Amino acid sequence: MLALLREEVCEGNLALQRNGLVAWTGGNLSALAPDRDCIVIKPSGLAYARMQPQDMVVVALSGAVIEGEHGPSSDTASHLGIYRGRPDVGSVVHTHSTYATAFAAVGRPIPCVLTAIADEFGGPVPCGGYARIGGDAIGEEVLRSIGTSPAILMRQHGVFTIGATIDKALQAAVMVEDVARTVFVAMQLGAVTDLPPQEVAANHDRYTHRYGTTHASEGVSR
Repeated sequence: MLALLREEVCEGNLALQRNGLVAWTGGNLSALAPDRDCIVIKPSGLAYARMQPQDMVVVALSGAVIEGEHGPSSDTASHLGIYRGRPDVGSVVHTHSTYATAFAAVGRPIPCVLTAIADEFGGPVPCGGYARIGGDAIGEEVLRSIGTSPAILMRQHGVFTIGATIDKALQAAVMVEDVARTVFVAMQLGAVTDLPPQEVAANHDRYTHRYGTTHASEGVSR
């Protein structure tokens, strides 16, 4: 199972690069093992072009390295803190994607001014406070400030996203950068207006419970 998870985590990290969410050796993705006693995470400082499944590092929830030729990501403690505090999370992504991180740089949430933001995030993408890298502080701030969103901006740092699976955490990372870019461009054109709360709720409910499902009576996918 861990061999398969190493392959999936390696592929997930490479997907960050393919989607333009990371540069050089920055960013990382991890996933929780099925028995929930360890995680597999990207190694520290290894170029994406050289990355192989066997390079992924297995880390116990205590933080002890179980398997790996490389050291684990410098954000490992942050990932572990999120897993310990959120039993619904199976994967964590961290990026410094350009537009979303620009909002983080100025300490601003991404406002819910588009139906796509309501769909994916259920409201504004929150911005947490500044926390120092390397210890428990980032994970604690993510847990304190993320609410029900699958994404959070960390002030003067970058983006963290969470999901029950690798695909869901990746989806949130791709979408938060996409909407951040659109909102930034919109702000250059003029003032943006938040969607009314009832419209946010209606769009999020539709997207969460009906989008992509097949209705037998209609025979179509929504």
